[in-house]
Amino acid sequence: MADAAVHLTEKNFDETLAQHDGLVMVDFWAEWCGPCRAIAPFLEELVRDSAGRITLAKVNVDENHALAARYAIRSIPTVLFVRQGKVVDQLIGAVPKAKIKEKLDALA
Repeated sequence: MADAAVHLTEKNFDETLAQHDGLVMVDFWAEWCGPCRAIAPFLEELVRDSAGRITLAKVNVDENHALAARYAIRSIPTVLFVRQGKVVDQLIGAVPKAKIKEKLDALA
């Protein structure tokens, strides 16, 4: 994971997202999830390339069951796109980098 990623928990989730004005990608993942590990470098690269327009936040579903339930996360990886505290879109599964970039370009 990138050092620049914001690690969200049930305690800091709402407050942290409220502090970000731009687009936040919230990656719901787990250590044991191969597809999660596969897309993590793509997410980090896209955030680096965004020149600060996009923030990456990570939620470990094994440690934050209530957040996973709150957002009806049934499959990981799931990436929620959040702006001003509201979910504006999502991607489910290990989608190609190009698809993630396309989604970011449409939302950012």
